[in-house]
Amino acid sequence: MTAGKLSALLCAALGCWVGVVAALDPGPEKQFNEAVELLRAGRSSEALSTLESLTRREPNFRLAQLIYGELLAALSGAKGGSLMSTGMSTDARLRDLAEEARVRLAGEKAVPAPGLVPNAVLQLGNGFEHAIVVDLQRARLYLLENQSGALKLLRHHYAAIGRNGSGKQVTGDLRTPVGLYHITHWIDDAELPELYGAGALPLDYPNAWDRHLRRTGSGIWLHGVPRDTYSRPPRSSEGCVTMANADLETLRSHVRFGATPVILSDELEWVPADSVVPLRDAFLRRIEDWRAKWSARDTEAYLAYYADDFSTDGMGRAAFAAHKRRVNGAKKFIDIRLSDISLFRYPGAEHNVLLAEFTMEYSSDNYAVTTRKQQFWRRENNGDWKIIREVNR
Repeated sequence: MTAGKLSALLCAALGCWVGVVAALDPGPEKQFNEAVELLRAGRSSEALSTLESLTRREPNFRLAQLIYGELLAALSGAKGGSLMSTGMSTDARLRDLAEEARVRLAGEKAVPAPGLVPNAVLQLGNGFEHAIVVDLQRARLYLLENQSGALKLLRHHYAAIGRNGSGKQVTGDLRTPVGLYHITHWIDDAELPELYGAGALPLDYPNAWDRHLRRTGSGIWLHGVPRDTYSRPPRSSEGCVTMANADLETLRSHVRFGATPVILSDELEWVPADSVVPLRDAFLRRIEDWRAKWSARDTEAYLAYYADDFSTDGMGRAAFAAHKRRVNGAKKFIDIRLSDISLFRYPGAEHNVLLAEFTMEYSSDNYAVTTRKQQFWRRENNGDWKIIREVNR
């Protein structure tokens, strides 16, 4: 096989989508994409040099090693390897590598242009310095910085997910959850088997919404990979999100435990920042009216914001309403103040669910408390938005 034919076959098989935005993601992944771009341009010798450098730098980057071997054989006139051969389908390892290459390069095509934001984020409060968004369909992780409410993409990289894809429902289904989570802590590699590489960042799955939907399972982490490899195939974990150890270490430096939101989305879209403003502002008005009704002790108007199947802390709506009528009726005054409000379009099949997360200061004539609250709002059939789940974090 000639180098030119290898280039053509490689691009035909893998898609060859490499954009200039890769500059946001320095490191082995960028170097790999540059090599493929050189192949597309017919600059085989330069591609070989780039791959040689990459494989020396990351000897366990199996995909790069494989393509390097193919190209070396092509340039030397020897018979090529099996990456593009018709017999590839009989070798699971080669299938995995080819799929990884396709997903990596497709991920580059999906990197957003400046001014676009993930459709799941309507507003990020100042308490969140960063947010992590994982595009489960494209095996891509994005790290965003909160710059006074405006989101800036800091870096992005390949990240593999569960063996059976996304949409976790039950223990052992080998799927990665869809939803919004927070990282609870760091587990050092010394405490883990080699499978987890440099360490792990556990997520708080199942969260309040998962429990509401009776989803089960546990141990959903962002973690590294064994040191004898650079990355894992796109669908290879038991439900976790896995990435190169260097990427994990970099990500860890931007995480605040219990605070940094991690959005796992199976329908991620990047939209103009101003396109989310109407929904954001309408959502803020609903929350403000809910707050005002509670502060005014207008209990029935306040309770009208809660859905018939609302639940919290083991109480259904009827028990909750009775409790609020009793407590509010005994107060001389109630003052509710909200701050650091974050708003999300909740990812997943529940297209009509919004999540508000904020700090609430409650004070009355005989009690005061500050809590971090989450509210899940659902659009009803008549178009009204009602609170379906409410918890303190």
